[in-house]
Amino acid sequence: MINFNIIPNPESDIWIVFIHGAGGSIRTWKRQLNALHPYAQLLLLDLRDHGASIPIDPSPRQYDFELISNDIKEVLDHLKITKAHFITLSLGTVLIQDLSMRYPAYIGKLVMAGGIFNGNIMLKCFIQVAMTLNRFLPYIMMYRLCSFILMPQKKNQTSRKIYQREAKKLTKEAYMRWVSLSKYFIKLLNLFFKTQSSFESLIVMGGQDYVFLNGARKYSDIQPKTTFIIIPDVGHICNIEGASVFNSHVIDFLFKKSIHDK
Repeated sequence: MINFNIIPNPESDIWIVFIHGAGGSIRTWKRQLNALHPYAQLLLLDLRDHGASIPIDPSPRQYDFELISNDIKEVLDHLKITKAHFITLSLGTVLIQDLSMRYPAYIGKLVMAGGIFNGNIMLKCFIQVAMTLNRFLPYIMMYRLCSFILMPQKKNQTSRKIYQREAKKLTKEAYMRWVSLSKYFIKLLNLFFKTQSSFESLIVMGGQDYVFLNGARKYSDIQPKTTFIIIPDVGHICNIEGASVFNSHVIDFLFKKSIHDK
């Protein structure tokens, strides 16, 4: 089973589940915990091969989204969590798209930070460049380069350092297994994009998220149950760079207001 941490709240029967992005870990959410703990019980996951999750044997040579969704479901079932709110980041927003289509009964409200939604030309080019460079560069150099592409500004330095530090825990073999998800990536995004969501969702994007912002805006425009927020002057990892604003919007969405009317 993948690694997980629980922060209990005996005064609440509400669960919030956190799913980090590629190369991240439970530590991705450090700036959210004190703000959200008074409202709910918190479940933080280290995805397969990430953080403190030990290798799961036997591990397939290539991963698919069904495998990762079942990792998450296994923890929920183990803890007897039948429904929860989910807060996700970057690749985590893609994983929750798959989970919500496979196992919708588990889903309460969704918060998607730095969301990836649209298989547009920019995203396809980004994936193609990454796949090409994977043939020549060591994976840690590849990850460092991608972090600079996604977070190029000087003010993104903290986010870059956090993700580059956590990514060092991945082995080369594990990295390549996660890269194998790319063959299913665009198909999943396009399917989710075209499906009208039945869940209330909050999308929070950094105003300087140059790769994914437009796709998230387009998705929000066609989804009536989605609230769309931009935090100016922050990049892709908006829950770190704009933590206080991010936390305020999340609390407001999950606990203090009804569905946003467009």
